[in-house]
Amino acid sequence: MKYPRPKYLDPSVKTTTGKTIFCAESITVPLFDTPIPRRENFFKAAKRDGPAWVPIYVSDIQSLMINELADERPGIQLGPRFSDIPSDYTFLDMFGNSWTWVALVGGAMLTPGTRVLEDICDWEKVIKFPCFDDWNYRETAEKFMRDKYDPEKVMHINLHQGLTEMLVAFLGGYEDAMTALILEPEAVSDFFAAFAKFMIDFFDFLNSMYPIDFVTYHDDWGTERDTFFSEKTMEELVFEPTSKIISHIKGKGVVFELHSCGKIERFLPYACDLGVDFLQMQRRANDMPALKEKYGDRIGFNAPFEGLEPGVEYSDEELVEAVRKTVDIYAPGGGLYPFIAPRSEPERVWKLATELYYYSREFYEKLLLI
Repeated sequence: MKYPRPKYLDPSVKTTTGKTIFCAESITVPLFDTPIPRRENFFKAAKRDGPAWVPIYVSDIQSLMINELADERPGIQLGPRFSDIPSDYTFLDMFGNSWTWVALVGGAMLTPGTRVLEDICDWEKVIKFPCFDDWNYRETAEKFMRDKYDPEKVMHINLHQGLTEMLVAFLGGYEDAMTALILEPEAVSDFFAAFAKFMIDFFDFLNSMYPIDFVTYHDDWGTERDTFFSEKTMEELVFEPTSKIISHIKGKGVVFELHSCGKIERFLPYACDLGVDFLQMQRRANDMPALKEKYGDRIGFNAPFEGLEPGVEYSDEELVEAVRKTVDIYAPGGGLYPFIAPRSEPERVWKLATELYYYSREFYEKLLLI
């Protein structure tokens, strides 16, 4: 059937609030009258098992970024703040790496000159895995669960950076990290095994305090021209410890999303074999529609809206067209939840979320009639 789209802040429409990743304030969207619970639908989308609509980040998912899991200390925080950050600033992470938030690009970069580890062969002597009790994770979780947790929404947590990203951080940059992969594979393998264990322990610790449904794990594998390393390195060094992390997390019934920047098309078969549920990747660096066509029966995509660029004004008709094109490309078979409008105005988010919900409902209902 065809559903009417409610106008922005229509007083007759029930609403809920949510957040987009780069917005400090909560944003209001319709509280859609769903045929099944939102959490159930999200798991259907992740498993590519006949969702009723495309999950909507703002209304269906309750997300905590890594920096929100424990209070900051002066100059020290678990990860970058992604909202309310008008200017650059520098901080230390839980391992002592120095990062600088670059407001212009909306991301944290390793502070120039930072290097915790001079030689990968010395990693056991130098790298200190943090003690969870040194941070107030438990108090933060208790407050969140008491005051903010919504059991009807998907509970999502962004985990710390992954294996290759942390190798780069400890060795002060990509050049020496990639050199270590080639020249010292045994030391790198040992480090990856230890860090995989840390990530598993970290997840289990968080999962004991939050009813986690969904995690995002960050491990950038390439530049916008190509991958940082070869298929051989993926197979011999990266795949096994990454598989241990993913298998453990998915074994707890949790949906797993891999965030990986760069042109990483050559690694899609490995992501599928690893059991990644959703892949968050750069649209401008990868032919994502072609990847959906080729791998969509094995992996899902956190896709941006097709044709929309950050910071550009669009008409209502253009927003509707972008939503429909995105659903048409990525929604068949499930496996889609779009990234909703970073730094967007509330009215734009309302329009995108509304069209996404109702058009995807219509889309999946048509498939049932075929």
